[in-house]
Amino acid sequence: MSRSFINLLLVLSTFLALGQSKPIDLHPKDSVEYKQSYGLRAGIDISRIITSSLDDNYKGLEFVADYRLTQNLYLAAELGSEEKTRQEDLYNFTTNGSYIKIGIDKNNYFNWYGERNMIYMGGRIAYSSFDNTLNNYQYFDTNRYWNPDDFATGSTEAEEFSGLSATWIEGVFGTKVELLSNIYVGASIRLGLILSQKEDERFPNLWVPGFNKVTWDSNFGVGYNFSISYFIPFYKKKNKAKKKTENSTEPQGPPPRPNEGL
Repeated sequence: MSRSFINLLLVLSTFLALGQSKPIDLHPKDSVEYKQSYGLRAGIDISRIITSSLDDNYKGLEFVADYRLTQNLYLAAELGSEEKTRQEDLYNFTTNGSYIKIGIDKNNYFNWYGERNMIYMGGRIAYSSFDNTLNNYQYFDTNRYWNPDDFATGSTEAEEFSGLSATWIEGVFGTKVELLSNIYVGASIRLGLILSQKEDERFPNLWVPGFNKVTWDSNFGVGYNFSISYFIPFYKKKNKAKKKTENSTEPQGPPPRPNEGL
């Protein structure tokens, strides 16, 4: 009986010695690593498709995409083509061309772990190449004796002005929300400023694909899009969330959703 008791004391003493040999960390750090998906989100602007089906004087198509670079920074681009016919007081013209926009979006929305929703601000540098066709025009005449009901006809023969272009910058504000798994709907408004353009001396650029209407006294333009896109994950990147301790003022990372794995 005494021998068994002595052996038990020896075993307990050994465990106590091993336990005391390891220092006790009074401020343990959270080593949980959260993985977030990085990849390409690509889609199409459905507002241009809807407008094309409702307006006989417009045809347009735009592809949209963004690629996640960091936690809140995205490389973004739009590529499209548009054709627009406009009737002004004295002339009718058609503009036809394509454009590309490249820039950065900064997400300002605080997502829960696993979310990729966005409320963002961004910028673009854009370029458009297009042609103008003057379909017909009339002469402005203050003397309406010979044409009391309308202005005199100048020409009904179409004249084309090709090799035109424009470069501009855009400020973008928008949102993208996950509607279904990896399927997002987005909307944005854009304020553009033309930096340079190539136009014909006989007929100015009054409408630029991707930019919208150009006025005589201003280089500013306003646009928008409404998109649907699909997220293609390429890899997952670890993001370590640190818990706030008594002596730390660092903000805590977003907690995982209930029943959601890493």
